[in-house]
Amino acid sequence: MTITTLSIIIPLYNEEKFIVALLDKIQSVQLIGDVKKEVIIVNDCSTDKSNQIVKKYIAENSSLNIQYHVHEKNQGKGAALQTGIGKASGEVIMIQDADLEYDPEEYNDLLKPILNGYADVVYGSRFIGRNPHRILFFFHSIGNKFLTFLSNFFTNLNLSDMETCYKMFRSDTLKKITLKEKRFGFDPEATAKVSRIPNIRIYEVGVSYYGRTYEDGKKIGWKDGFRVLYCILKYNIFSRK
Repeated sequence: MTITTLSIIIPLYNEEKFIVALLDKIQSVQLIGDVKKEVIIVNDCSTDKSNQIVKKYIAENSSLNIQYHVHEKNQGKGAALQTGIGKASGEVIMIQDADLEYDPEEYNDLLKPILNGYADVVYGSRFIGRNPHRILFFFHSIGNKFLTFLSNFFTNLNLSDMETCYKMFRSDTLKKITLKEKRFGFDPEATAKVSRIPNIRIYEVGVSYYGRTYEDGKKIGWKDGFRVLYCILKYNIFSRK
């Protein structure tokens, strides 16, 4: 399959402090194989100045191919991703949070196994490799490892970081599954459903992680962890379609 375009989907909610820096980083990245970038921002009804900032950025940076979509009602990260996936025209889709915890300079690390014809899906793991990782939240790391272990138990995968933001999919792979989760259940749902595609090829590469504190604006909390646990059980046992 010829790959000409990488669609980068950014679910956006109240990230006025970081969105410009993120878009500047994306704009500066030179993708291997002459692959072009399509940036799809889905504003999930932000209440800060994110909307004005993004519109201004688009007006001043016409060289970067940006689609901009706005939810009139807050629906959640999963809903924003579903909107972005539906709008994506690239042969490969990348998930990118708007908070600068992950580095767009590493897109090529994930893209290489797909571009070389080895992978259909690539996860960027925060727990392998020699890339820098900010040290934060012991109980978060324990919870993440437990959720990844439980997901692996049902999917028969050996991922080290199921909950990573950085996931890259061949579009024809991602678009053949039906996603239902509107909020933070995207990761376990997508992992469960992708794992059941016959002959799926899933790879994992190490990525950097510049984690935020709650004072910095980190949004995910313990309630979201329980939702992830529920979704692992739901999409691996009770609702497999």
